[in-house]
Amino acid sequence: MIVDNDHIAVFMAFSGDGGVERMVTQLLQGFVDQGCRVDLVLAKARGSFIKRVPEAVNVIHLGSEHTYASLPALCRYLRSARPRALLVAKHRAGIVAVLARGLCRYRGGIVLRLGTTVSAALQGKSWLRRTLWYGSMRLFYRGVDHIIAVSEGVRQDVLTITGLANERVSVVCNPVVTAAMQGLAQQAVEHPWLQGVGEPVIMASGRFTRQKDFPTLIRAFAQVHASMACRLMILGRGGEQDQYQQLADGLGVGQAIDFPGFVSNSYAYMARAQLFVLSSLWEGSPNVLTEALALGIPCVATDCPSGPREILRNGYFGPLVEMGDVEGLAQAMLTTLRNPPAADFVRKAVKDYHVEVSARAYLGLLLS
Repeated sequence: MIVDNDHIAVFMAFSGDGGVERMVTQLLQGFVDQGCRVDLVLAKARGSFIKRVPEAVNVIHLGSEHTYASLPALCRYLRSARPRALLVAKHRAGIVAVLARGLCRYRGGIVLRLGTTVSAALQGKSWLRRTLWYGSMRLFYRGVDHIIAVSEGVRQDVLTITGLANERVSVVCNPVVTAAMQGLAQQAVEHPWLQGVGEPVIMASGRFTRQKDFPTLIRAFAQVHASMACRLMILGRGGEQDQYQQLADGLGVGQAIDFPGFVSNSYAYMARAQLFVLSSLWEGSPNVLTEALALGIPCVATDCPSGPREILRNGYFGPLVEMGDVEGLAQAMLTTLRNPPAADFVRKAVKDYHVEVSARAYLGLLLS
């Protein structure tokens, strides 16, 4: 699909090196490839993904320290540029976009992208925080023209919280699989565990937070390690690393686990693993699981809300395990290591997650 020079804008805050920033950067390239004129309007700009924005994209810095503080500058931009449609990523940016529409009478379409299962993310939080968050969704989401959810689980969650009509929320798969991915995966890696010899490596990746539930993975790995020689590598960083290391040492597998930290080219690491494991308690649509499958790596995942069940097609492309189930996760890991599916087979799971497919779906909703 070639768009006749349609002008669209993407509004968000680049807050770091997160999954949203990566997905939006890759989506921008998809928009450019489809012939769109694109503005990236940033409430704030932090993290390495700023450098990965395609050169053809016009980057506009609003110069705010907080998304809510960008409201006046966003109004000025909309009055001046008048893009045909505005894609908004993240909850706070959605609120600001709706307020700006009312203040400056912006007549273009507003589409909000949501990437997490909100009810799961807020579980265990205070009553006041849940009430404020849900209330803001019910109030402000009625002011956008359409909502894009990254999975059916996220879609159902949004519909339940907001009470919006079904037709107001659509599912579009994340733009995960890029043309450059395979080339990046083939780049050299210096880590001694990934040189093609020695014990099989199990890989995991993510921020060291409660959401990723790496303690369950470490406990499951200890059981797998007792049955076969193997190693575990967890990419990422966070304040929990010392606790993870202490847990591993206490289980007797401290020497078989490594924490390389944040790596700029995670594809090269994942491509050399024999198994990828997602142990999360909640997700929206886990990009790292999609990336591992796209690289042909056998995968095991928890059946968390939401995404893994959809990506793995109810377990057809890889086992699904109950959240927090150490024994179940260990058994699934051991079974998959001993009988791995073919790379070409697991790649079929993510055919809808290619950038060009996702970009076309986004543009269909933005420009309709």
